[in-house]
Amino acid sequence: MKIDRRSFLSLVAGGAAGTALSPLPWKLIDDSSIWTQNWPWTPVPTDGESNYVDSVCTLCPGGCGISVRKIDNRVVKIEGKKDHPVNNGGICILGLAGLQLLYSPSRIKSPLKRTGKRGEGKWKEISWNQAVSEITEKLSQLREKNIPETLACISGSAQGVESNLFKRFLEAFGSQNFMSVPSIQNSYDMTIELMHGAKGSVGFDFENTDFLLSFGSGILDGWGSPAHMFKANSGWKTNKSKMVQVESRLSKTAAKADKWIPINPGTEGILALGLGHVIIKKSLHNKDFVNNFSSDFNQFKKDVIDRYTPDKVADITGVDKSVIINLAKEFAGASKPLAICGRGQGDIPGSLKEFGAVHALNALMGSINSKGGMFIMPEQNYIQWDEVKADAISSAGMKKDRVDEAGSVKFPHSKSLLNRLSGIINSSKESPVQALFVTGANPLYTMSDTGQARKSFDKIPFIASFSSFMDETAHQADLILPNHIFLERYEDVPTPPGFAVPSIFLAKPVIEPVFNTKHSGDAIIKIAKTLGGSIGESFPWTCYENCLKKTLGDKWGTLLNQGVWMDKNFKPSTWANAFGESSTQFYFVPKSADPFSGPDLINAEGDQKSYPQILISYDSMRLANGFIADPPFVIKTVSDTVLKGKDIFVELNPDTARELGLHEGDYANLSTLKAKVKVRVHIFNGIKPGVIAMPTGLGHTAYDKYLAEKGINYNKLIGSVEDPVSGLDAAWGIRAKLAKA
Repeated sequence: MKIDRRSFLSLVAGGAAGTALSPLPWKLIDDSSIWTQNWPWTPVPTDGESNYVDSVCTLCPGGCGISVRKIDNRVVKIEGKKDHPVNNGGICILGLAGLQLLYSPSRIKSPLKRTGKRGEGKWKEISWNQAVSEITEKLSQLREKNIPETLACISGSAQGVESNLFKRFLEAFGSQNFMSVPSIQNSYDMTIELMHGAKGSVGFDFENTDFLLSFGSGILDGWGSPAHMFKANSGWKTNKSKMVQVESRLSKTAAKADKWIPINPGTEGILALGLGHVIIKKSLHNKDFVNNFSSDFNQFKKDVIDRYTPDKVADITGVDKSVIINLAKEFAGASKPLAICGRGQGDIPGSLKEFGAVHALNALMGSINSKGGMFIMPEQNYIQWDEVKADAISSAGMKKDRVDEAGSVKFPHSKSLLNRLSGIINSSKESPVQALFVTGANPLYTMSDTGQARKSFDKIPFIASFSSFMDETAHQADLILPNHIFLERYEDVPTPPGFAVPSIFLAKPVIEPVFNTKHSGDAIIKIAKTLGGSIGESFPWTCYENCLKKTLGDKWGTLLNQGVWMDKNFKPSTWANAFGESSTQFYFVPKSADPFSGPDLINAEGDQKSYPQILISYDSMRLANGFIADPPFVIKTVSDTVLKGKDIFVELNPDTARELGLHEGDYANLSTLKAKVKVRVHIFNGIKPGVIAMPTGLGHTAYDKYLAEKGINYNKLIGSVEDPVSGLDAAWGIRAKLAKA
């Protein structure tokens, strides 16, 4: 087989020699573009003994096993670990380039204290003892004023030992305001709670399904665990299982699917209910599950039959009536059908209406806790610590309401509503958050309406970042306590999103810390012990590793030796036992909150006359769009129809382009209610007329010269739209206007 040099990626992150061939459809880099870039920091290892150390990649929640090659004490290559249950030797482009994060000169090399105004970039290096002293002084002042509840924390995750140490710190201090970055996991968890009466998460038996119906999930664009989904897709091709992709843009997933169904953006939940109409009316549903294990099917049936006829659904979704009917028959005719949702990579929680509608399809077909369907996974409860020690100040603080109103009468099912924070702070005369910790997150880049987010953070008197890089949020902080990077640290990784077996993976340090950084778990334990009193007593561990070892208990040995612990005895509950104590049956229409009560087009923010198009985002394997940003070699793989120089391209249907008088490569002004930016146009047949698509992961204002100021941050253009049931941000698009510049 002849492989053109422009058809494969000839790089190994960190400058190590080697060639990595991958089935991923990456655009290749010219030899000249690799070798004419004179990166003086690119490490060249000396000759020495070669060895491998196994660990787990934590650059995304996917939990892929990695095998790290070292020459003496220098890491030179990252590979996927063979026989790992998640990725079985596969690895994504970001994981390959992880060494550029380890050895990057843009890493924060020691604790920093701001010396100029926020955002000026003026810092001075300080010792770790001084950094801890600075924080404890600020926090002591809050307790002296009896306002401990004004301390808040934004964490990239709510799972794992490290995140729970931060949450525990806030509880011991006297604040409920621990917030985590949301994703589709939050919406799926709430859907399970409402429709099953049980707490848990979802797993998908991708390996055994014979018909996968995806409502916008970027299965081959980074959804869930990327390498796991590529492996699953290969299995579908081998087993002749069918995949149908429903979305308004021809993504990589849609292009690889057996069938792509274009749809008006924001109407995917309506289509799911329309499919339900056909399935019920033609009596194609699973009678056993519906008749014996659901409590309100007749009410659901009436609503779906009356409100979601194929004709009505076709008008709303733009999907032809015959396609709706045939798709419903095909889905119902499969022996092991599975429906999933969560747009793109699943970073946006989305509308609970859509999640409820898609989950109802699985219930109609009896695909719950069934082979090839979705499994209800029990909550992982391996973190069992003694209750915090509470003094009078912390007890009083813990009685105060959360600043984001999660868990309130209005949003009783939500644990965290980070999307509401900016609006609440900006509408207050004085910020209800006086001190903020940010760990494993970059909210000033990832939150919707970044302009309002920045404004709200400016009102917070003290911000401490635990970032390894000078990202957008760290840039606005007052103090930075840099964390070890993923190759330098221990970290427990609970069951990855969508994985169908309760698991814990262990990331292990493969190298001693390169710079004067500290594990954030150690930092928060040190801060607690320095504050002393009941707060210090709540942290009995000598260090983070000691805490991790004791927390994992009898699993520690297995994890240390094998890197993987899996509950091999796990079997999904039978239908008779699949529901919580508050319910003995499945709720098609939950009594406590109706997930179908939300608006049909929850993303359509803005006036249609002023903003005639709809702007949506799309995710790509080549663009990291969360807390971790693209390393230099990865940003070089981005197509020049996405990014050229510093210009970002938006995708536009040829018909829409003609109406607007736009041609390939033209500059245009793109405006929404939130911002106005300059973009370039890429004419693309694989998008519905009237829709504009913009990539996520660009538009950074921080990091290094290889990434900063390239393109536009999509979150700058979109506002948060609150789901009426969950309170989570349901917006993934917004009305927009595109005009020739």
